[in-house]
Amino acid sequence: MTFRAVNPPGNNIPGISQAAIIESGKLLLLSGHVPFRADGSIAGPELEIQLEQVFSNLDETLKASGSSFRHVARLTIYVRDFQPGLLPTIRSVRDRFIDTAHPPASSLIGVATLFHPEVLVEIDAIATIPA
Repeated sequence: MTFRAVNPPGNNIPGISQAAIIESGKLLLLSGHVPFRADGSIAGPELEIQLEQVFSNLDETLKASGSSFRHVARLTIYVRDFQPGLLPTIRSVRDRFIDTAHPPASSLIGVATLFHPEVLVEIDAIATIPA
């Protein structure tokens, strides 16, 4: 691993790390990724379909940078009109991509709107590129 997860004793949120220490490699900052398909159309309209597209887009960027989801140290997920009932869907899709044994530090932020009225989710990340 190029980063080490940190979870202090006590009450922690399941499925995420409270912090991540970058231990080796180069730092990779990924801008907000959105649910655009290769042809420029927006995936969806369901949140699950958009999440799958966004995570697939992130995966492509990671690979093009010489990294992978195994090296993602931090995720920030922005969800339009977030409701707590959406959390199982978000985690289900996320867990198909991340290393659940070493989850990244994460934030989930509900927003009123994103850059396009059909877009329900945007995700940015911090990863490492292995040495």
